[in-house]
Amino acid sequence: MLAICAGGLGWWGWQLSRDSFPQTSGTVRVSGLTGKVDVVRDAHGIPQVYADTSEDLFRGQGFVHAQDRFWEMDVRRHMTAGRLSEMFGSGQVENDKFLRTLGWRKVAEQEYAALPPESQKFLQAYSEGVNAYLKDHKGTDASFEYGLLGVVHDGYKPEPWGPIDSVAWLKAMAWDLRTNLQDEIDRALLSDKLTVNQIDELYPPYPYDTNEPIVKDGAVVKDGKAERFAQDALPAAPSKGAQNALSDLSKSLANLPSLFSEKSSGVGSNSWVVAGSRTTTGKPLLANDPHLSPSLPSVWYQMGLHCRTVGPNCAYDVSGYTFSGMPGVIIGHNQKISWGFTNLGADVTDLYLEKVQGESVLYDNKYEPFVDSRDETIKVAGGADRHVKVRTTRHGPILTDVSDELSDVGKDAPIPDPSPQREEGFAVALRWTALDPGTSMDALFKLDKAQNWNEFRTALKSFDAPSQNAVYADVDGHIGYQAPGKIPVRRSGDGRWPVYGWDPKYDWDSFIPFESLPNVFDPKDGYIVTANNAVTSPAYPYLLTSDWGYGARSQRIVEMITKAPGKIDPAMMQTMQADDLNPVAQLLVPYLLAVKIDDPWVRQAQDLLKDWDKRNDADSKAAAYFNSVWRQVLMLAFGDKMPFSVRADNDCASNAANNDVQCGARDDSTAQPDGGDRWNEVVRSLLESQESPWWNISKDPGAITTRDGLLHKAMTEARKELTARLGKDMDTWSWGRLHTLTLQNQTLGTEGPGVVKFMLNRGPYEMSGGEGLVNATGWNAAQGYGVTTVPSMRMVVDLSNLDASRWINLTGASGHVWHDNYTDQTDLWRKGKTLAWPFSPAAVDKAAKDRLTLEPGGPAVPSAPTGPPGPPGQPGSSTPPGP
Repeated sequence: MLAICAGGLGWWGWQLSRDSFPQTSGTVRVSGLTGKVDVVRDAHGIPQVYADTSEDLFRGQGFVHAQDRFWEMDVRRHMTAGRLSEMFGSGQVENDKFLRTLGWRKVAEQEYAALPPESQKFLQAYSEGVNAYLKDHKGTDASFEYGLLGVVHDGYKPEPWGPIDSVAWLKAMAWDLRTNLQDEIDRALLSDKLTVNQIDELYPPYPYDTNEPIVKDGAVVKDGKAERFAQDALPAAPSKGAQNALSDLSKSLANLPSLFSEKSSGVGSNSWVVAGSRTTTGKPLLANDPHLSPSLPSVWYQMGLHCRTVGPNCAYDVSGYTFSGMPGVIIGHNQKISWGFTNLGADVTDLYLEKVQGESVLYDNKYEPFVDSRDETIKVAGGADRHVKVRTTRHGPILTDVSDELSDVGKDAPIPDPSPQREEGFAVALRWTALDPGTSMDALFKLDKAQNWNEFRTALKSFDAPSQNAVYADVDGHIGYQAPGKIPVRRSGDGRWPVYGWDPKYDWDSFIPFESLPNVFDPKDGYIVTANNAVTSPAYPYLLTSDWGYGARSQRIVEMITKAPGKIDPAMMQTMQADDLNPVAQLLVPYLLAVKIDDPWVRQAQDLLKDWDKRNDADSKAAAYFNSVWRQVLMLAFGDKMPFSVRADNDCASNAANNDVQCGARDDSTAQPDGGDRWNEVVRSLLESQESPWWNISKDPGAITTRDGLLHKAMTEARKELTARLGKDMDTWSWGRLHTLTLQNQTLGTEGPGVVKFMLNRGPYEMSGGEGLVNATGWNAAQGYGVTTVPSMRMVVDLSNLDASRWINLTGASGHVWHDNYTDQTDLWRKGKTLAWPFSPAAVDKAAKDRLTLEPGGPAVPSAPTGPPGPPGQPGSSTPPGP
């Protein structure tokens, strides 16, 4: 009977889902168009859009995004507005409170109002395209998930799309890529059990002696009163203040739905560009694969946007990866240049301890009123309204009102003497560059039509958040790198710990001038590699951050470029992206093999490491054993010595004195030690010392554990773990059996009932790669082996022949369950393979499977209001924006 019921539900779901499959051939009349728009799709459903005006091009993009991904778009805009409870009920109230406190929607309203008229016009055109699709597609005609949602929230109807819905997504992008909040929180919480010196040992300096920075030479020079970064200038002596840092997110923040990245310190991205002097084509090759949290559908949407005639009325001929819900292309190439992004990791956040008294906050020896104090109402599907009070100081919103963990920071963070009385704890406010209205949306429109290095840099000058590493190549043979973004200059302090909001000396003074940000053009080495490694040497006069990724991936990429047996071709670039050489295995295996093990059962597992090639191949039994040993090393040496506030929620221990059981407070994305490449450096710094206190796991002061004693224990525990998990026969072990990826719909696929998850989700897939590898299928060592981060897409652009470029997505173009293009790219992606990437009209025509013509169909469908709400701060008002 259960099988019959499940089969019936599956058949019902399959039939219902087909209602939302988009029309991809023939002709459709679309409101708002001024001319004909052609949409040409290949066998994988990837669209190329052609129009005669820029506005019609973006109308077409909005229409096509809504065809394939509107459910995803609708959820995203509710997330950025703090309105998830309206769709999913009371389980999302705490998330909504946090997001309302951050105020992304409010900042987006201010950004839109300040954009140039042309950018506003393009955003409006995109919204008109989305709404033209929604006009004729309601409920399950728009997406299967609306049918499922109706079971728990009958009567929900999507609102019209508006430009602010698009701009607000930039805030989500900046939030997940801002990096440096978590380490600031973690340092404060670790101080509950560890000394400052011990904490410093867990955050070692960047290994400049082994892992080169992105920009190896150059300095900031003065030109009269102005200053600029000159790539050929001699650097000054290193500044010690430039060697301290910050990094990622917190427990309460981890409860937010995944947007881009998991919150582990090991998350990152790869991009590199190789000059024609090193390639078989004689022109540059550019590769990029951003590492983000896995989702279904993928966060990326592949698309081409082409003006039939490029000129003043229609300026775009661009193809690449887009975000559904936003106009334009984020990463890709146009007819002249290509670009890729990785996260720079700049320190763009600070936590301020604030002394609050009633409705005032202490600053410079006197109490002043909050900059903003407002009440917000949260509508809850199936329940009563909830309310949240949002209070903002001169430094930013107070997060302790909505975060228990940050309340702990306010109670425990070190403070100077003298200071105000802590009493019940200080409030904690967040200063973050992306909470200032910015111009990143305008930058993307400029970037998509940039034709050379100077226009590329001009576009990036407006790209204020998130700070990124941007690599560049063009058809004329040039390569380059630019670090854009608003990065603060602090009066004092280095951002490693929460600072004191009552003391003006911890305020931000200004931002690093764009012209002084690191950049390089046609470097003599003939390559540029960015993989979240250090951007500059310590001699750079401004503090960007020093809590970079530690450069294991970047140095491996440099090694593959500089030690290539011949010139590099596009196929080798793809091979490099799938490289799974494990750098921590190269470091640790010689020490493991040197440990004498008498137990033949454990020694049998140790012997797996003798002839291992140190690669994390999915079929490798040695990789399975090594990664289990690595996890045990981390937990024994570090995890068990940490406070439970940063440990995994499945990491429990009993108190011998009272038999109470205490468990960690972190989920798998933020638990420590997470095994990111910071931990590679921590262990590297300790290996030469047999008797470091970190190696000791004995409770007997007279029987201290040495390094080899801990490694012996780790190998023993790993043998036990894999025998229990994978079986007694080691020949059946494999890394892929431990290291699996399940693609989940990020709403109903994570919280819905089992049958819904079965319908929406896909997997598990057995994966190669691992944490800190070029093939960066990340996992959190504190929790387990499941994949938490992935190369969310891969591309290789061939500047000698753009039609010879290659690309792949994590899932597929379609967001519609059971559509042929729902996950049709996943197996190719998993194997490190790619698809052809047609760009020219002839190549697109040759690859075409479906052709859809959009014809003018009357006036545009009205968009959502673009002003802030009345009362202010609530989405959906028709009140015009304020100044």
